[in-house]
Amino acid sequence: MAFETTENEIQGSGLFHNFREVNTIERAQYDRFDVKRGLRNADGTGVVVGLTNIADVYGYRMVDGTKVPDEGSLRYRGYDLYDLLGDPSEQRRFSFEEVSYLLLMGELPTPAQLESFIGVIDSQRELPDGFTARILMRETPRDLMNLIARAILQLYAFDDDAEERTAEHEIHTALSLLSRLPRIMVLGYYAKLARYDHGSMIMHRFIEGQSTAETILSMLRPDRAFTPEEARMLDIMLCVHAEHGGGNNSTFTTRVLSSADTDPYSTYAASIGSLKGRRHGGANHQVRAMQAEIKQNVSDWSNEDEVAAYLARIANKEAYDGTGLIYGMGHAVYTKSDPRAVIGKRFAERLAQGTEFEAEFRLLETIERLSPAILAERGIAKDMCANVDMYSGFVYSMMGIPEELYTPLFACARMAGWAAHRFEEVVSGKRIMRPAYKNTRVGDDALRAYLPLADRA
Repeated sequence: MAFETTENEIQGSGLFHNFREVNTIERAQYDRFDVKRGLRNADGTGVVVGLTNIADVYGYRMVDGTKVPDEGSLRYRGYDLYDLLGDPSEQRRFSFEEVSYLLLMGELPTPAQLESFIGVIDSQRELPDGFTARILMRETPRDLMNLIARAILQLYAFDDDAEERTAEHEIHTALSLLSRLPRIMVLGYYAKLARYDHGSMIMHRFIEGQSTAETILSMLRPDRAFTPEEARMLDIMLCVHAEHGGGNNSTFTTRVLSSADTDPYSTYAASIGSLKGRRHGGANHQVRAMQAEIKQNVSDWSNEDEVAAYLARIANKEAYDGTGLIYGMGHAVYTKSDPRAVIGKRFAERLAQGTEFEAEFRLLETIERLSPAILAERGIAKDMCANVDMYSGFVYSMMGIPEELYTPLFACARMAGWAAHRFEEVVSGKRIMRPAYKNTRVGDDALRAYLPLADRA
């Protein structure tokens, strides 16, 4: 359009001039004012900014003020994740709905409560009339996380009580989004495929009575076919992504917006934007891209010397993206083990065994085993474990799930955790979050003399 200004025209106007210089704050200034960058203490532990009864993320012990590595654990409402997912009986074949109930309601459900909860989730999957055509298929963005955030904000318009803060409305809104996000994700994926890649717009209707994992696979697959093992594996991945404490970036975003007393739709849309970030949920793309490069450049995946040599090149900033990071390794909390990675790896091995994916699984095991020593040689912490992203993308690839859906799947699962934290903030927070930022202009530099426009060169 004629009135639109292009990026090149803005460049020519000089508006990009000194962008980095104007916005740079020297690292020494953070030390000078004792700023907890990233809300992290000097030893890497998180700054305590709140309290929660929802989840406990444990990865180390503090002994005489020193951080001591330990095996990781993740507890939902006091229950160990291993215990929640360890029952292999037919009655417990799918766990995501049960885990969601636990996170939202605070206790494990009775059989009758779980059946009722699943019925409510099942009843909410319908989207408003015309929503797919008008919202998902029009001006579809290239990134599905942006599409999902837009869809959540648009659902506000269909809620006559959108500004209510009652327990009934909060729970109803959370359950409707927990139910609808998988459908929005799949329909959005096909809308994106049709617009940008000349693909077919497949619009399978959901099947009543299917679990969340089954619903996703059934709507995603052109022939709607999937195996029980695939559905169980996807269910496990949804469970391990459902919650991770209040300190992760997207959940903290949920807390911040909720503390401002904004509506739930605005809150969850903002959380989606956070999760999209390449330092958060979007990190899985970096992991898969790095793994693809290793697969391409290591001729014998079973040769540990050859794998180690390429990992050393990555660590030396000679390969992949030049950052020196081995993606999929390391976590802000976990040191010796990430329970989500342990669970994902266990089920991935079972799914890969005897298939064409088994060699790749063994390669990922080798990367996990060799990376800590290689990074330790370069001064990076020796106690470093694989994080959940090491195996999650691989699991999805075995099921033929497109990479564009990796982070949206994360969002579908984390909706349960976000809602639980919003409920807790609404009930117990009662104060807007307002941390301080220190202005670096002090002393003689604090006040700048104002010059009239005509006197400026």
